[in-house]
Amino acid sequence: MSAKHTVLKTSVIMTAALLAGAVSSAALAGTVTGTIGAKITLEGACEVNGNQGVDSGVDFGAIDFGTHSTLFTQADDSVLNAGGAIEVLCSPGLEPTFTITSGTYDGQGTGGGIHAMKHTTEAKYVTYNLYTDSAGGTALALNTPFTVPGTADGETPQELQLFGRAFGAPGLVSGVYNDTLNVQVDF
Repeated sequence: MSAKHTVLKTSVIMTAALLAGAVSSAALAGTVTGTIGAKITLEGACEVNGNQGVDSGVDFGAIDFGTHSTLFTQADDSVLNAGGAIEVLCSPGLEPTFTITSGTYDGQGTGGGIHAMKHTTEAKYVTYNLYTDSAGGTALALNTPFTVPGTADGETPQELQLFGRAFGAPGLVSGVYNDTLNVQVDF
């Protein structure tokens, strides 16, 4: 390669480097600053038994009166959610209420309860009531909200303990009896 080509090649490389530097300097010639806004809107809420953001189909628990003879007069138990009371966790300042809105067989049977469990194959019913006290004081009436005990603080769930009493009646037959209660928590 001749000296002339080497000088020319070196000149081209240096010119390219200078142009690249000039472009870089022009791109970083100033600074623009600004802001980005951030926003979130929170609404008061409640969750039942850890079900956050669920509006329907929540499992509030179950009551199992056990196994008894067809001649039983009374059986007591409590509504359990995974072995404990129903838990209601609400935002501070909210006052949740609990309401039993209906049962599948309400008004059926002769045992004296508001609700009734139906035999799986026969038109026989075992009536029952739910209470807020284990002694079975005043039965929880349909569509009558009551305030969940405790204070909503958004950290510690309020515990809702419900107790049940099933009533025997003449003519019951052996087998399994079931019912489903529809309930709601308002806040």
